[in-house]
Amino acid sequence: MAGNGPVAGIAFDNSYKRLPERFYVQLDPTPVRAPRLLKVNDRLARLVGIDPGWLASAEGIAVLSGNAVPSGAEPIAMAYAGHQFGGFVPQLGDGRAILLGEVVGRDGVRRDIQLKGSGPTPFSRRGDGRAALGPVLREYIVSEAMAALGIPTTRALAAVTTGEYVMRETPLPGAVLTRVAASHVRIGTFQYFAARGDTEGLRLLTDHVINRLYPELSHSEQPYLALIEAVVERQAALVASWLAIGFIHGVMNTDNMSIAGETIDYGPCAFMDAFDPGRVLSSIDQMGRYAYGNQPSIAQWNLARFAETLLVLIDADETAAINAATAVLDRFPALFSAHYLDRLRAKAGLRTAMEADGALITQLLAQMRASQADFTATFRSLADVAEATGTGRTSLGASEPVGLSKHLKDKAAAASWLETWRARLAAEGNDTAEVARAMRAVNPVYIPRNHLVEEAISAAVEADNLAPFETLNEVLSRPFEEQPGRERYALPPLPHEVVEATFCGT
Repeated sequence: MAGNGPVAGIAFDNSYKRLPERFYVQLDPTPVRAPRLLKVNDRLARLVGIDPGWLASAEGIAVLSGNAVPSGAEPIAMAYAGHQFGGFVPQLGDGRAILLGEVVGRDGVRRDIQLKGSGPTPFSRRGDGRAALGPVLREYIVSEAMAALGIPTTRALAAVTTGEYVMRETPLPGAVLTRVAASHVRIGTFQYFAARGDTEGLRLLTDHVINRLYPELSHSEQPYLALIEAVVERQAALVASWLAIGFIHGVMNTDNMSIAGETIDYGPCAFMDAFDPGRVLSSIDQMGRYAYGNQPSIAQWNLARFAETLLVLIDADETAAINAATAVLDRFPALFSAHYLDRLRAKAGLRTAMEADGALITQLLAQMRASQADFTATFRSLADVAEATGTGRTSLGASEPVGLSKHLKDKAAAASWLETWRARLAAEGNDTAEVARAMRAVNPVYIPRNHLVEEAISAAVEADNLAPFETLNEVLSRPFEEQPGRERYALPPLPHEVVEATFCGT
């Protein structure tokens, strides 16, 4: 087994490590027996200023597995708390992850480099600190698909197997994911210090976040209140983007909510097939707290917990602080609704805003729900209808609407909706071919459908076959482009392929 000797290869500049020691525990990753490279994200590696060829070398693999510490790295496990399914846990922290350090990429953006599954830490709470291969592959597939879809997200830099097994319900091959993030500070990080009455720690953390992620706020008259406003805005936009592509996070605990406004922690996440606002796929969400349609209200609830931690910094008068923070939080529903409606307008080919748009789109969603129509495929088909309308291949009020007939069961209701929608498009006077192109640029052909993700994971775990994983990643890297010969990746699951539950992996 290799040791943790220093190696070169990554230019680190670690700002979080310069915070006081009570913010983290310093420790090296735990070495593994026989690391083997699964995947290096070449494009992301170049973006963050790391040579992908070096990452794939024996020296690089030693770093990716935790068997060696790169020169300049200062490995730490971060402390944080969090509400988990509504119940507060005052100490959580990185129980199976170690932050190697920070790098400044070729684009000038500072990012964290973290190993997930790198061994136990003082925050492991009797856990083994390891990750199984399946959850590592799931996070790699879904996080990179989210990036290709244009959704703010953490990224996967690399994945390796460890040559060891982890015990879950059965022994499973172990793996380590290298994750890249704008920051790993969470709402739960603020809660950690607030729960301890550590006002100095809160101030240091908040100033760090402002300097790193929201520097434009540093000259604000009320920077701490302004930070709440900025985080509320980013989360409203983020959750709207989730709903617009049918994404269900699955575990929206406050420790899984990034202050940077990125999607983080892909545990039992999933993409909705048949449209249903009440859809729950997470095996641990027994009460449906984090159902697809609940995600906006949960985001606001989480943001309220964030605001609570900063009251002491906002105003010495608690009542004044509460009133100021509440006024900011009360804006969330309108902000979310505006972002969500803007995204749905784009999906429906509408380029301007009209008062009746919300009702028009709500009617389509109601028909999709009644028909158990596939969310992704139905919206993609709508672009075909827009294009056909312009070429005269269909007419207003057609009883068999082109492109939608296989999705919506009530043909008369669908035809009536289409007539209203076409009139709405006509009012804008845009070329229908251009409208169709714009719709296809926001309505993906390919998403990480749950049955395809499970297929790739099963092949890797059960047969050491990475071909399905590689192909799926390749398809998902171009989600808006038709890829001849890969039609199956665009299809909803057959009845026997439907995935009813996804799992956390811890």
